[in-house]
Amino acid sequence: MSTKSKFLGLLAFFLVLSFTPLAAQTIDPARASLFKLSIIVGAGVITLAVIAGAFGQAKSISSACEGISRNPAAGQHIRGILIFGLVLIETLVIYALLITIIILMVKWGAYS
Repeated sequence: MSTKSKFLGLLAFFLVLSFTPLAAQTIDPARASLFKLSIIVGAGVITLAVIAGAFGQAKSISSACEGISRNPAAGQHIRGILIFGLVLIETLVIYALLITIIILMVKWGAYS
C-alpha cells in the first residue's frame, strides 16, 4: 500500500468522522439546513487549514534542515527564522479552529 493511498484513506476516515455530529443533532427542520451547512463548512475549513498547515510545516522544516546542512555556521539564524515561520503557520490552523467554533456555537435561527 503506497503512502498516497494511506494518506487518502486516513483523510477520508477523518472527513467521515467530522460529519458524525450531523447524525446526533435534533433541530427544528426549518433551521436544520443552515445548521448542517455550517457544520459542513466548519469541518471543511478546519480540514483544509490543518492539511495546508501540515504541508507548510513539513516543507519549512525540510528546507531548514537542508539549509543548515549546507551552511552549519548559519544554523542559529536559520533555526530562529524556522521557529518564527512555524509559529505563523500554526496560527493559521488556530484561527481556522476558532472560526469553526464560532460558526458551530452561534445560533443561526435566533436572529432571523
